[in-house]
Amino acid sequence: MVRIAIDCMGGDHGLSITIPACLRFLKLNPDAHLVLVGRQPEIEAALSKKKALDNPRITIRHASEVVEMDEPPAQALRNKKDSSIRVCSNLVKEGLASAFVSSGNTGALMAISRFVLKTLDSIDRPAIASALPNQKGGGTLVLDLGANVDCGPEHLFQFAVMGSAFVKATEGIQKPTVGLLNIGEEVIKGNEMVKKAGELLRDSELNFYGNVEGNDIFKGTTDVVVCDGFVGNVALKASEGLAKMLGETIKTEFKKGIWPKIAAVVAAPVLLRFKNRVDHRRYNGAALLGLKGIVIKSHGSADAYAFSFAIKRAYDASVANLIDSIGLSMSHYVPIEQSVITENAAQVGSTEA
Repeated sequence: MVRIAIDCMGGDHGLSITIPACLRFLKLNPDAHLVLVGRQPEIEAALSKKKALDNPRITIRHASEVVEMDEPPAQALRNKKDSSIRVCSNLVKEGLASAFVSSGNTGALMAISRFVLKTLDSIDRPAIASALPNQKGGGTLVLDLGANVDCGPEHLFQFAVMGSAFVKATEGIQKPTVGLLNIGEEVIKGNEMVKKAGELLRDSELNFYGNVEGNDIFKGTTDVVVCDGFVGNVALKASEGLAKMLGETIKTEFKKGIWPKIAAVVAAPVLLRFKNRVDHRRYNGAALLGLKGIVIKSHGSADAYAFSFAIKRAYDASVANLIDSIGLSMSHYVPIEQSVITENAAQVGSTEA
């Protein structure tokens, strides 16, 4: 039985979304058990409305505090030791849950998770990784999506190893292809940090494809795309904005007059398939890779359908023993990475001298 802790109080909508999502997930996954974390009276009331209070695969764990969406991470870490995020982190640390899911404050989630769970050996910084839909019908894993604005070559290398291990564990691809996001495919393109990261990746045993551009994410050119958190977050938000704009534009155009409305009826099956194929809700759930525990961040505005996919992502990562896979992969590449760090330090020393 896979036990997953759920921060029921986080996100823009809280219990009105998390409870229906949990019940949907349990219906589809009979070998899972959920630990619902939050204010117990409120959770019990929400379950009662759904006639699910006596569900044997649900346990409630009381947490008296909630981290607000706009609350500073340092304040949440210091002052709210009984928050739903903190309790979920402790459940994973104590082995009472194999993973936890939250749609709460991203900064607080990262800060609390890192403080409680710590990072894996040889991992300097955790990264946020999520799949974006591609034209091949699958998803391209992109990391980092905002946790690390300033990165060195060794950090991008770590992201590549973690991303590759994640895809291997959850998708079953034995040698995932890895692309380095750049302003061109040529080796000479990019800043010094990206160039050095490319050298490190080419010298490794990873299945490194080479440099890729932004459109390659949606082509599905590689299984994994690596970048720093600044670039990744801009790419993510730009793609979300474009998808929303296209959807709204199509709706508007089909409402202009009788003939467009008739055309909409005729094209409805095609439009529905298109919508399902690019539906971002199916890819909801970003993994905080590099921690000694599985943490999945759901979009704060996710609906119940999207949140259930975030839970499924935590479930799949748990079944695949993701933490062990990342740890094993990193232990294999530590000598390479360590030599680069030593070389960089030597270069800095000679420059200062």
